[in-house]
Amino acid sequence: MSHILIVSGHPDLKVSVANATILGTLEKELPEAEIARLDSLYPDFRIDVNKEQERLIRSDVIVLQFPLFWYSSPSLLERWMEETFTHGFSHGSTGHQLQGKKVLLSITAGAPAEMYTVDGPMGFHIEDFLHCYEAMCRLTGMEYCGYVFTGGIGYVTRTDDKAIAVQKERSREHALRLISRLKELGA
Repeated sequence: MSHILIVSGHPDLKVSVANATILGTLEKELPEAEIARLDSLYPDFRIDVNKEQERLIRSDVIVLQFPLFWYSSPSLLERWMEETFTHGFSHGSTGHQLQGKKVLLSITAGAPAEMYTVDGPMGFHIEDFLHCYEAMCRLTGMEYCGYVFTGGIGYVTRTDDKAIAVQKERSREHALRLISRLKELGA
């Protein structure tokens, strides 16, 4: 069985509905998966590089779970990658530790998915914001396995209990789609 590592890049899961619900569903449905909640591990952004590199070495499939913040991942996840994916570990002439591992993105956004079109308000498809992850995989020898995306589940849409319930249900559906995708990958 594959070892699945889910890295949560949300900066504060205590105020999250979508990402917290997704992670709760994954924890219940995939109890064997390792979940690294960066917000509780590193609230000061001081990444334990050795610990995180050990997590990556143990993993076969890496899921990066995050809300889209200004067309990218939150700074905490960016910091984790900057600190952990070092020359000589993940890339370079001696950096082969991540080769062959699969990477799957799990992304949420406050804006509805239909806004992510060339003709829409964002001016780009969601895929256009993900090329940096494909490039990271190419450099490190990891296999980019695409993404699961759900839009329209941000804090602005939490207007009342009914809206929150809808957001939680859409988040659970997102988690189930992610689990299905992991199964397709043989994880």
